[in-house]
Amino acid sequence: MQTILAAKIETIKAEIAAQLGYDAKTLPVHIDDKQAAEVLGAKASTLAVWRSTGRYNLPFLKVGRLVRYRVSDLAEFLARRTGRHTGEAI
Repeated sequence: MQTILAAKIETIKAEIAAQLGYDAKTLPVHIDDKQAAEVLGAKASTLAVWRSTGRYNLPFLKVGRLVRYRVSDLAEFLARRTGRHTGEAI
């Protein structure tokens, strides 16, 4: 199961790279909240609400006012939330 999840994460990382206009080999380790929102199909303000309320377990880095997300954390978040039908537990 762990290797399947790892393979999903790598596939999603490649999709993130393509979506943001990076080559998979030159994808940065961290992206800003606007890029993370684009990846997730949400608004940056929605991510701000998630951070402040703890609604989702989506790790982020904060240095001063700067907010960054690890691409690997976003890929894992998406891989763990991938389902096949609405009745499936996520």
